[in-house]
Amino acid sequence: MKIAALQMVSSCSLPDNLARARALIAAAAEAGARLVALPENFAFMGRDDRDKLGLAEPFGDGPAQAMLSEAARQHGLWVVGGSIAVATDDPERVGNTTLVYDPQGECVARYDKIHLFCFDDVTAQGARRYDEALVLRAGETPTAFEMSVDGQAWRVGLSICYDLRFPELYRRLMTPPCDLILVPSAFTYTTGRVHWELLLRARAVENQCYVMAPAQGGVHENGRRTWGHSLIADAWGEVIASHDEGEAVVVADLDRDHLAQVRQRLPALSHRRLV
Repeated sequence: MKIAALQMVSSCSLPDNLARARALIAAAAEAGARLVALPENFAFMGRDDRDKLGLAEPFGDGPAQAMLSEAARQHGLWVVGGSIAVATDDPERVGNTTLVYDPQGECVARYDKIHLFCFDDVTAQGARRYDEALVLRAGETPTAFEMSVDGQAWRVGLSICYDLRFPELYRRLMTPPCDLILVPSAFTYTTGRVHWELLLRARAVENQCYVMAPAQGGVHENGRRTWGHSLIADAWGEVIASHDEGEAVVVADLDRDHLAQVRQRLPALSHRRLV
């Protein structure tokens, strides 16, 4: 099965971002992808985190959700909407939410980011603190979904960005084992250059599955610089496709025989003693 990680440099304009996302989905479909995934915050990168509050969509309605559904149906593929702001019952908090659409345009899975990023940046110019929990409500439920392509079933685990640092989440997703884990992200440049590939390859190795990480990658309208380097790693931890910065469609093939060979040669999943 061919899959595609869509890299973006999202702006402060919702309509522009949705148009760019739709174009990248179309390009991935043209390349033969059957599953495509957008990055975290693909629809909007505001100047301030609180800008998300005014653009939060009710679950099941809104321009970002409509675009995802229409694109999935138009191209007949599975679309994973990285993350968007979804309204909660707290007007001061939104969910950072991944939504998955099947080829008929139906929303078949929802995951709300569990681990919220907090970072203290101390420099010669002073200290700066960034805390997602000031605007986001953390999710609670690990989520995976089943998809079928050409008669083959695939189990896909969901996570978002900072979740990557918490291996216990991925262990929860491996009962039963996932064939693919998705990590849509907007990793900072500072942390991305040292930890991004290292952590993604580790998650692939320890869980013996493919990992696809579509990312924000470049200098955004709000001045923020994200690391990019969207990649797809195989179950042996090898990076089989990647792109550094700027918009991109990163394509690779999933090989079920490769998964079986890795798990047969080194059956680490069956050797677990602590679950």
